[in-house]
Amino acid sequence: MAQSQHLRAGTKTSESLMSLVERVNIPVTKNSPPGLQAAAKQDPWSKSGKYALGWVYFSIILLLFTIAIHLYHWMSDRIRRATHKEVVAKSSMTSSPDDDYEMANMPTNNSTNMFFPRHTPHPQPAEEEEEETFLSFGPLNRLIALLRYIFYRPLPVLKIPAVRALRIRKREISFPSSGVIFLVAAALIFVTLYSFVPQPLYYTSIQFGSPPLAIRAGMLAVAMMPWIVALSMKANLVSLLTGIGHERLNVLHRWGGYICLFLSLIHTIPFYVTPVWDHGGLAVFKSYFRGQSYIYGTGVAALVPLIFLCVHSLPFLRAWMYELFVAMHVPVSIVFLGMLFWHCHNYLTSWNYLWATAAIWLTSYCVRLFFLNWTNPWRMSWLIGEEAAVTILPENAVKVTVPTQVKWRPGQYVYLRMPGISVFENHPFTIASLCSEDFPSDYGEQYRDMVLVFRPFGGFTRKVLNAAIDNGPMHTYRAFIDGPYGGMQRELASFDTVILFAGGSGITAIVSHLLDLIKKMRDSKAVTKQVHVVWALKRPETMEWFKEELRICREYAPPETVNCQFFITGAKRIGPNGFPLPPPSPSRPVSDLVHGKIDKVFHGVASKRNSALIREEAAGDIEKERELRRENEDGISALPAPTFLPPPKKAHTRANRPDRLTIPSINTNQLNVNNKNFDFGFPSTPTMLQKNLMRFAFLPTANKKTGWHTEYGRPDIPFMLRGFGREFGKRTCVFVCGPPGMRVDVQNCVASMQQKVWGGGECGREEIYLHTENYAI
Repeated sequence: MAQSQHLRAGTKTSESLMSLVERVNIPVTKNSPPGLQAAAKQDPWSKSGKYALGWVYFSIILLLFTIAIHLYHWMSDRIRRATHKEVVAKSSMTSSPDDDYEMANMPTNNSTNMFFPRHTPHPQPAEEEEEETFLSFGPLNRLIALLRYIFYRPLPVLKIPAVRALRIRKREISFPSSGVIFLVAAALIFVTLYSFVPQPLYYTSIQFGSPPLAIRAGMLAVAMMPWIVALSMKANLVSLLTGIGHERLNVLHRWGGYICLFLSLIHTIPFYVTPVWDHGGLAVFKSYFRGQSYIYGTGVAALVPLIFLCVHSLPFLRAWMYELFVAMHVPVSIVFLGMLFWHCHNYLTSWNYLWATAAIWLTSYCVRLFFLNWTNPWRMSWLIGEEAAVTILPENAVKVTVPTQVKWRPGQYVYLRMPGISVFENHPFTIASLCSEDFPSDYGEQYRDMVLVFRPFGGFTRKVLNAAIDNGPMHTYRAFIDGPYGGMQRELASFDTVILFAGGSGITAIVSHLLDLIKKMRDSKAVTKQVHVVWALKRPETMEWFKEELRICREYAPPETVNCQFFITGAKRIGPNGFPLPPPSPSRPVSDLVHGKIDKVFHGVASKRNSALIREEAAGDIEKERELRRENEDGISALPAPTFLPPPKKAHTRANRPDRLTIPSINTNQLNVNNKNFDFGFPSTPTMLQKNLMRFAFLPTANKKTGWHTEYGRPDIPFMLRGFGREFGKRTCVFVCGPPGMRVDVQNCVASMQQKVWGGGECGREEIYLHTENYAI
């Protein structure tokens, strides 16, 4: 009996010591020290899980607020479009006849009664008034405008000059938006106060248990994990509820990781301030954990991958070694999650949040299977991807055309993988084409041509350009698509006035929106009455990228509704021989051989699948099988043919300055014979004086009456927006996609214009909405 009691006493002592060294709950009894009894009453360890719930409540409040704003705009936009559709239908039934006279009398075939006599003034129709509903009322609109006045203003772009001696290029560093900075600051202040304000921060001795400050910070860090992972996933519930694409939530994902690192350091430091090896604790630890060499091993094992994830996610490092970042980020994140399971050891509610993180991660990857073009067994692209053609456009831009059955909305983007060029690289590109029945593909009725246009810089984009140069325009590639993702939260068709700003290749994010908006305006499905397009580009050859799309917009838009202004901001550098300097095209014999064989494998599978389907459809009829094979060959060669542009004429330069920046003239008749009557409103070839002044003055332009004209110089964005503002409707949308400088100018100007909404007055403005796109996507 005595031995049994001794064993039970030893077991209790062992459990108590293990609780000490593992920094778990220290039981409080009547014989406990007064300091321990007071600490247990003030902030007991067993109730420390409430700190994790504090972060959950904070995040849910922000999420519900964002969902409410999204639903408000979504419902009000739908009501505006439905009301407009009803008004158009009613006006079409009650519209007056084209002739001033009533219908002729049948017997006499004559009539002298006039419905609308010409000699009397016509009554003016009453202006259409929209009823104010609970979904659109002044106080809420003014409150939103006041918030936009504050949060639309960005921080200035930090410009770093080039240092040739250190091989440092000129860089522009843009900071997150004011809204993101506010959310991050609010989260940082919340977790800091929630960690340091409750008392006590430390016990008088490590014998009383873990430092309360460390427990609070640790629980907050663990509670952030599900939100950090959810904000990083391409297919996530947050995007579905708020309408915000994952590319915008990704900045919150990164800052959430930085805050998690901050809390992890707060969790770690107190254990070195009051180390466990004080008061003989280390000897006790070694007596019960002989296999563990370092007491804080599990904590260090979780902290190291977190530090690595945060450091290599810094913008300049991520841009410098993007391919390495993509390859390492997810595997290291999985290691980090596994180390957290080991470190937390299911204390308090820690594993609940970790299991939720794993569930969100796994669910998101399962949902992404529905976004892949090669995972649907009912499509021809199953397991082998789509067939794609690559065309080189002027200014060395690249156009990838992928006939596909995937559907997308204007402004969305996809991740493109081309094994024949690079097996492991997967990069995002904005879709520049419209998914509509009005733009069918030659592949069939169920197919649409997905067009991706981008400028090659380095890495994957440069490899695509080199492959197109080496293999020629008739070569096709296998394309694996992941998406579409993102897109604009609101519909442009819900705004009375739409203003689109594009800088350089930023036009790719605008073209599909513009085509979709004009289509809806033609079909009377858009409230929009006025559209302004401003495109700043370095050289006029860039317009050839979307000349056909711009021609459609000009010819099919309702009269006097679309105005386009093109600003030529630079010129091409001409070599000594009078021709543009060609880009370098490095040779990659080994890489080309490997990727060529991989591409042939996918082409072989696709060819065998087509042959099997043809034999099945021919059902033994040899003649029918031959005919089907000929049609199949025609279908494969029906990809968009490349555009062969003639070399520009030799520019007029001074003899002593052969490398001068000049603007060569363009013969638009040679570029497109079928569109002889279409031009962009170019003035005549600029003189030498005009070339010297092109950056400081606007030249006289032609065709201003038609609303389409071109000017030399940089656009004065604030001046233009103030001019457009005089004709704003009740609701206006300003869309910008361009370099950081352009985005900052637009954001500052639109933020100032919010005074027209929350300041009241007779202008009747209800909303001035701003949408910005990342220039890199």
